[in-house]
Amino acid sequence: MLVKERAQPIEKPLGQTAVVQTQRLFYIDHLRAALVALVVLHHVALVYGAGAPFYYVEPPLSDPLAYLALLVFVLFNQAWFMGALFLLAGYFTPGSFDRKGPGPFIKGRLVRLGIPLLIFYFVLGPLSSTGYWQMPASLTGITTPLTWGTYPFLLGMGPLWFVALLLIFDFGYAAWRVLAKKRTSAPARESKSPGVLAIGVFILALALANYLLRFVIPMGKDALGFPTLSYLPQYLSFFALGAIASRHNWLRTLPRWLGVAGFVTALLAGVFLFPLALSGSLFSLALNEPSSFVGNGTWQSAVYALWDSIFAVGLCLGALTFFRRFFNGDSGLGRFLSRQSYAVYIIHTPIIVFIAIALKGISLAPLLKFGLVAIIAVPICFVVAFIVRRIPAVSRIV
Repeated sequence: MLVKERAQPIEKPLGQTAVVQTQRLFYIDHLRAALVALVVLHHVALVYGAGAPFYYVEPPLSDPLAYLALLVFVLFNQAWFMGALFLLAGYFTPGSFDRKGPGPFIKGRLVRLGIPLLIFYFVLGPLSSTGYWQMPASLTGITTPLTWGTYPFLLGMGPLWFVALLLIFDFGYAAWRVLAKKRTSAPARESKSPGVLAIGVFILALALANYLLRFVIPMGKDALGFPTLSYLPQYLSFFALGAIASRHNWLRTLPRWLGVAGFVTALLAGVFLFPLALSGSLFSLALNEPSSFVGNGTWQSAVYALWDSIFAVGLCLGALTFFRRFFNGDSGLGRFLSRQSYAVYIIHTPIIVFIAIALKGISLAPLLKFGLVAIIAVPICFVVAFIVRRIPAVSRIV
């Protein structure tokens, strides 16, 4: 994700003139923009009762329907969308390293990923954190006024944990290429995409890795400043899969039927496994013990790890083939959305907080309030991102 790279060169068949052509994969641009918009909606849901911490949460938090609906929405998102972003980021990493070499590659990543991370850590994060002072003291426990003395306590990566982890993955990829003495890798070539058996084995291995890691880092536990490190096996494996896919042109050769099968499998897993993990029984979302599925070796956490692994892989397969079929054309709107998507990811958190605070006087049911703020926040984020990118030098970074 969030790397402005063009698609890999396509090799000409033997016997033809070796003319290198570069085709932009518009459907990847559009999928990335859609995923970033989903990130915005995900964080809006946290404001209105999804049961997870955020920079501003609007009470009351006593509507059980809103809580359950937004919680399910957040959990379904969390199961796959960040993994999908790592997959897309990994897809463009080998080509970037090939063109630039180790030094320029690392320098470019430090600029494109490191600078936004620092800006959020020292500026946008503290701005977002002022939302805590707009919430009732009975909810936050804050009884002192907001002063410059509190500034050090407002620092943090926030949603830019993704950028920090991506930077670590990029460093790791560069180190591997250098140690393996692979200054350039093999040219991209088309090959048959993985079959059902290979995908099934990958899902089971991913589910096992997630289950074991969540003994140590249950879902929802902040670790080293990363709020979702319990998904590390997914993030790392999807990034690696993206890098492998770029060398085999799997995103181009992925059969449509496999995408449909992925959608159907994800749907079935959502119907049968997700309620079983959440409630301990089929077809029920009653949260008798909400913590049972987050980890710690429970059987519910094992079912949940299997569910989110199936769901992530299935939905990524489905989304890639769906966007490749229906959203692979160039358009003004598509170009606008894709160009702003990285900037939207960086700046959306304080925008959501300030919009929610501005509208807190409007009395609506939580689900209606969520819908209202979502309709307002998503377009505003893209417009503000467009304006920010008009600042000289900013567009070269984001």
